[in-house]
Amino acid sequence: MLYSRHLSAPIMTTISANLQAVCARIDAAARRFGRDPAAVTLLAVSKTWPASSVEAAAAAGQRCFGENYVQEGVAKTQALAALGLEWHFIGPLQSNKTRPVAESFAWVHSIDRLKIAQRLSEQRPEHLPPLQVCLQVNVSGEASKSGVAPDEVAALAAAVIGLPRLQLRGLMAIPEPIEDFAAQRRAFASLRETFEQLQRGGMPLDTLSMGMSHDLEAAIAEGATMVRVGTAIFGERQKP
Repeated sequence: MLYSRHLSAPIMTTISANLQAVCARIDAAARRFGRDPAAVTLLAVSKTWPASSVEAAAAAGQRCFGENYVQEGVAKTQALAALGLEWHFIGPLQSNKTRPVAESFAWVHSIDRLKIAQRLSEQRPEHLPPLQVCLQVNVSGEASKSGVAPDEVAALAAAVIGLPRLQLRGLMAIPEPIEDFAAQRRAFASLRETFEQLQRGGMPLDTLSMGMSHDLEAAIAEGATMVRVGTAIFGERQKP
């Protein structure tokens, strides 16, 4: 069922309409907070959804897609290779699963330790462009959440930026889900401040990957350059 190519017309229409609505939210939030809407990239998070759903989103103009699970994500990159989409790996990554990610994805957002970065660097094929990477930061301090501690980001960034076949682009975070807008902004502000500290230290970073369906406005207010949206585009998650 994962790769059924027979989505009904109503589902295709729904995905297209949802994409338009999300893009309108991004545009409105950017303008509200004095930012250029073109400076915010939408990453459609297609984890657990079939390749046919990705095709429907691609037909509606979406080009960048995010996956959390290695086997599922690699299968989609292969099944939809002819579409020329840009694939981002955004989930936790174990060291024994780095090779297929290094070989199949254009971006990895979830580097939280040097060993993972080193393996990705070693395993990135020479014929492909450098793998674009972000460091995942645990801004909420949750024990169950992946990510490097904020006070360890600079050291990890300094180590990663020197690795061949990788290009360090910026930082990513998944803050603890909260409803209060001001509290959402504070969590994203902490990541932005870390990002700006690295920039002041001379690191040529340009990507803040933060914000999802429920909090993208707060993320854009605090400088997000990439928002990762799944539910608002594809609907409630299916079981993987």
